[in-house]
Amino acid sequence: MSEVGNVAEQIAETKETKSIVIVGVGGQGILLASEILAQTAMLEGYDVKTNEVHGMAQRGGSVMAMVRYGGEVHSPLVARNEAHILGALEKIEALRYADYLRQDGLAAVSSQVIMPVTVSSGAARYPEDATELLHQAFPRLVYIDAAKIASDLGDIRAANIVLLGAISQGLDLSLESWEKAIALCVKEKFLETNRRAFAAGRNYS
Repeated sequence: MSEVGNVAEQIAETKETKSIVIVGVGGQGILLASEILAQTAMLEGYDVKTNEVHGMAQRGGSVMAMVRYGGEVHSPLVARNEAHILGALEKIEALRYADYLRQDGLAAVSSQVIMPVTVSSGAARYPEDATELLHQAFPRLVYIDAAKIASDLGDIRAANIVLLGAISQGLDLSLESWEKAIALCVKEKFLETNRRAFAAGRNYS
């Protein structure tokens, strides 16, 4: 193998593959959040794989997106108990997909409640102790009211970017790359609000 090939192989070996799962319901901007994350990792020089959004992407349906990045990534699919980060824009969706997170993984969960169709139709009940269940399920939990923070910034639709900022606390990606990725993925007229939303989530503790 050539010297260049050896160097490339060494770089790949030193870049641990990170796996991130982002969940919520249709209409919350899960796809945009996953696109920004993937773009950020690419700007850092990582190999990146993403899947299509799983679930019912129409408004109100459960949605899941996966992003994996590292020196060399062969599949976009995250196995159960292997995600380094679980980001959730709705409490019950966090609990629904809790088993994807590693034991030492970070969960960033918005406190927003969106009643699924099964609850609104009377076929199921939304658990009253959802917040307590979250703290039990996730030893490392960032519990954030992303919707309120985004609303205070002038656009509740930026809750996904607030959550992305919280997710960024647990990833080895530079702030410069995050900001560049946001600029690449967000329309210019929404850029300043989304930058502020990301900063609010990143600085939340």
